[in-house]
Amino acid sequence: MLKNFIATLVLTLLLLPQLVHAQKAAAQPSVTTMEETGLWFGAYLKFQFSERLGYYGEHHWRVRNDLDDVWSFYGRKRQMYNRFGLNIFFNEYFEGVIGPTLVMNFTPETGNEEFEKVTYEPRIWHQWLLKMPAMGRFKFYHQFRFEHRWKRKNDVGEEHDYTNRYRYKLFAYIPLNSKKIKEKTLYFSPSAEIFMHSGESIGANPMEDFRTYNGLGYVLNNNVTFFVGHMYTLGQKSSGYEYKSSHIFRFNVFIGMDFRKSGDLLPKINLGY
Repeated sequence: MLKNFIATLVLTLLLLPQLVHAQKAAAQPSVTTMEETGLWFGAYLKFQFSERLGYYGEHHWRVRNDLDDVWSFYGRKRQMYNRFGLNIFFNEYFEGVIGPTLVMNFTPETGNEEFEKVTYEPRIWHQWLLKMPAMGRFKFYHQFRFEHRWKRKNDVGEEHDYTNRYRYKLFAYIPLNSKKIKEKTLYFSPSAEIFMHSGESIGANPMEDFRTYNGLGYVLNNNVTFFVGHMYTLGQKSSGYEYKSSHIFRFNVFIGMDFRKSGDLLPKINLGY
């Protein structure tokens, strides 16, 4: 209880200046613009080496709509995204990850000399995952992720900007053709996630993003799972009263290995990532 109170207090103090700025913009009528569509392809790796330790990795290739057609979904490179981490298993219902991230951000306009072709964004991240006991076919997760980022726009001469990001996701997975997740299971996974951020450059826009991500997965075997879904995002611009939205289709493969023994173990993959 005390730890939860301290964590809430620290987060409130970090975000308080941004919330004050946001109130000043509250009198303005909100405006939402659909700015992007895209395709994201991801590979998720989760290897367990001992009772307590494992490796976690994410590797993403992201493309976005053509500059002249917001509904084209592809036409420009967006990001190459690589996240690595030490996975720590505390017990059956609680685990954490900590490690580095490297993001490559590609130019928003190919051939425009005002933009660098690619910029590099290093991060340090840590995550805490709470797994709830199954409720019939339903199984719920609470994910808390924190990222410390050195962001840099593609504008030539732009400097790195340090910000912190705070993420909370609630998600579930629901088997459709069996009572529990096993080989050959088709499942549905809904999720909702809120992104907050803070830093010197963050003023009236403390809410960086809100995402809903829903899709279908298929467990091929004990080590491989496929997932395809649609993600809608809503993000706050620097003005505080303007918002941008996007529609993204995501295609993922989850690869999990348990090296502790050679038995028939389903991979401990977070199906909702």
